[in-house]
Amino acid sequence: MGQLQAQGTAQAGGAIALGDGSPSQYLTFLLGGEMFAVGILNVKEIIEYGHLTEIPMMPTFIRGVINLRGSVVPVIDLAARFGGKPTEVSRRTCIVIVEVADELGSGAGEQATRHDIGIMVDAVSEVLDIPGSEIEPPPTFGARIRADFIFGMGKVGGKFVIILNINKVLSIDEIAQLTGTEGVNTEALAGAAVL
Repeated sequence: MGQLQAQGTAQAGGAIALGDGSPSQYLTFLLGGEMFAVGILNVKEIIEYGHLTEIPMMPTFIRGVINLRGSVVPVIDLAARFGGKPTEVSRRTCIVIVEVADELGSGAGEQATRHDIGIMVDAVSEVLDIPGSEIEPPPTFGARIRADFIFGMGKVGGKFVIILNINKVLSIDEIAQLTGTEGVNTEALAGAAVL
């Protein structure tokens, strides 16, 4: 499949403010028959699925780690993260490498630490321009995933695309609590795997 390199640096929220008319770009992908999107500025690259090292005693949504040019990158199964069944690997399954920021430090002027995390998706679709005026707030009920995981609902061609708040979905602090590890990060996950 090759690799797609994204230009720019990651935005903290992964999307633009609601109601802003300027277009913003989003990478869309399929997951369990639904169309999702993440802000393109959070996306570093897209790689083929493969060469995953599983880590014992981790939750189902942590599929393992990959060696990405010498760096250990954890891979999260989004379908399992959203409370569904683990993703079945097909020939179109791929890993989207995204950059997320952990919570800002407690002291004034401290910068958030950035981490690369892979998200496993059924298939990558395309990059779309979605103006802020075409993004509705997240639904308050009826969504199959947690409301805080959704940045908004983008209207594209008469259909909705679920725009994810990637920093919430891949919250380093929350994943640490779910895995029962203190301050989990790529280095902590790497310690459990030999690549």
